[in-house]
Amino acid sequence: MIKLKDILLESTAPDIFVPRRIENRLERMIALYVRNGSKGNLSLKHLNLTKLPEILKDITVGGNFTCYNNFLTSLEGAPKVVDGSFDCGDNKLTSLDGAPEYIKGYFNCSHNKLTSLDGAPKTVDGKFTCYNNFLTSLEGAPSSVGRDFYCSENRLTSLDGVPKTVGGDFLCFNNPVKFTEEQVRAVCDVKGKILV
Repeated sequence: MIKLKDILLESTAPDIFVPRRIENRLERMIALYVRNGSKGNLSLKHLNLTKLPEILKDITVGGNFTCYNNFLTSLEGAPKVVDGSFDCGDNKLTSLDGAPEYIKGYFNCSHNKLTSLDGAPKTVDGKFTCYNNFLTSLEGAPSSVGRDFYCSENRLTSLDGVPKTVGGDFLCFNNPVKFTEEQVRAVCDVKGKILV
């Protein structure tokens, strides 16, 4: 039995005060997610990540995948298949390389440092949001967006690369060039409203 007097008189802390192992904690959590069948959502938000764990690149996420509000500069190692939505907003991304090609839910890459949408999914069944970046054109955007498309608060001077079809609304305000509804409809089949 360890007595308090003995602990206080020792020059080093005894083993009972050694904290639980925390290294590889994230990888162990992801491995447990995979062992449990990759069902449901996988959230890596607010973890101060600067890169995605390597273990992610070969897994399928059965629900939504979120890695927003970190310090990611790249999506290298992101899951290739996500059955729900993919949210990588509020990071320091300069590229979307590594993102899945198809998203069943929504795709959010807002509040980053993107100058291009190269690497973005080709098709998004839900909404696609890329507002508050440094985009000057929409080159690399999905060719089809099932719901709303938000590209406001960028540095757009051109509609080059705009999706061919948008199933919901198209929001494109607070850019250096004030596009008109007619300009947007000339290059994109928008089913909903256009806010420019």
